[in-house]
Amino acid sequence: MSLRIGDEAPNFTADTTEGKIDFHQWIGDGWAILFSHPKDFTPVCTTELGYMAKLKPEVARRNCKIIGLSVDPVSDHKAWSKDIEETQGHAVNYPLIGDTDLKVAKLYDMLPAETPGGAQGRTPADNATVRSVFIIGPDKKIKAMLVYPMTSGRNFDEVLRLLDSIQLTAKHKVATPVNWKQGEDVIIAGSVKDEEARQKYPGGWKAPKPYLRIVPQPK
Repeated sequence: MSLRIGDEAPNFTADTTEGKIDFHQWIGDGWAILFSHPKDFTPVCTTELGYMAKLKPEVARRNCKIIGLSVDPVSDHKAWSKDIEETQGHAVNYPLIGDTDLKVAKLYDMLPAETPGGAQGRTPADNATVRSVFIIGPDKKIKAMLVYPMTSGRNFDEVLRLLDSIQLTAKHKVATPVNWKQGEDVIIAGSVKDEEARQKYPGGWKAPKPYLRIVPQPK
């Protein structure tokens, strides 16, 4: 099953370090970040899980939950969590999905559907493509997807920036320019005609080109 932005995030039930969940019910009426890992006790992922634990208050402030996935049992996740707290200074404070049967990895197109067997005996290299980030909205639709190689740690400050942009543009008819950060100028969406834009922005806008209409970020 190939997933694209705008598709419904596939629902599933799974065991996690915080008990069994139904994914859509767990998301509730807020946002969610699902990020995956090829194996427990891997070095790059250890740093990522610790950093996400540090970021959790900022993510929660945006009405968003964090959930991790690794292709190993929950019992291994709990042991790995001790290493993460010891080495990164932050205890894992969000659920980690145990995906021993590879069900969720396949459901989210991180591994081919025909991949045989389960997690046992598989190496991180076997699961190299299980390095994805999904941002999911309250409507359970996929809003963004990112995929990284195993050797490159993910920039979760960028994921937070991306979440800010997606939430802003879901509420207002604007787009965010390159390297935009919270509070900076935005672009009036191309779908908004000038007549409608004048009603929304009576003070006008900067337009170095007719199609590039720049305004302060809406409150």
